[in-house]
Amino acid sequence: MAIALLASGCASWEKVGKDPSSVPGGCPEFNLAVNNWVGYEANAAVIAYVAETKLGCTVTKKNLDEQVAWQGFADGKIDAVVENWGHDDLIAKYITKQRVAQLAGPTGNQGKIGWYLPPWLAKAHPDLTKWQNLNKHDDMFRTSESDGKGQLLDGDPGFVTNDAALVSNLHLNFKVVYAGSEAALITTLKQAERNHDPVIAYFFEPHWFTTEVPLVPVELPKYTTGCDADPAKVACAYPNYKLNKVVSNKFAESGSPAYDLVKKFHWTNKDQNQVAQYIAVDKMTPEAAAKKWVDAHPAKVKAWLK
Repeated sequence: MAIALLASGCASWEKVGKDPSSVPGGCPEFNLAVNNWVGYEANAAVIAYVAETKLGCTVTKKNLDEQVAWQGFADGKIDAVVENWGHDDLIAKYITKQRVAQLAGPTGNQGKIGWYLPPWLAKAHPDLTKWQNLNKHDDMFRTSESDGKGQLLDGDPGFVTNDAALVSNLHLNFKVVYAGSEAALITTLKQAERNHDPVIAYFFEPHWFTTEVPLVPVELPKYTTGCDADPAKVACAYPNYKLNKVVSNKFAESGSPAYDLVKKFHWTNKDQNQVAQYIAVDKMTPEAAAKKWVDAHPAKVKAWLK
């Protein structure tokens, strides 16, 4: 998803937040990673808008896959990742081993990943809401890309997913096929509901789309602590994620007021879905969407700037 590059000059400082004279060097350039789903884009849009308009920062947004974004912590090319979905492997590499990054607190968003059906299909075949029954109907989901098996539609190959291992370890006659992007996944699910096409797909929350089409989850084997420790042996549902932020150590120690903003940034799934909907559905620019939300929630923004 293409995101416009933000590069604004220092704006006038408002009395909300810190005075730039109290911070050595004022607000230096803030390099903000933008991962490729609209919920993350909503986080980044609001943080960037507040940093620019309230703190006088110059923000550079960089559109990067999750794993690539973390590589930028070591060389200073990335200051912050503002929606992290677990990634124990990246935490071990960049925080524990290389010691170039650190956690910066929760975003307030509660994340959930799973397999979902369009509402019409769950109503017509309620047994499909149990994973044990999927093989009984695998022929229903066959496509030209699924090699004679049922198709499990995933989104972007860079998204967090255990689906290939789940299909194998649960002995399902299905093949994971990638839609290629979040937008393509949503388009397929919309068409499936409208045209009564059979689709089973990876999806996640928070997401504005679930307020438009109330997707029905497929019940997978219950998640227990450690059941996903070995990626090749995963045979359980995804955990519930408390989404958080990650910053470079250099950024955390820079004295930049943008770091304080990132650390204090905290909102709800509803907040994120609102901004994401402005961007994805109402076709507002990220800057305009952020301004609309910020103008309507001055108390929340003020709390981030104390």
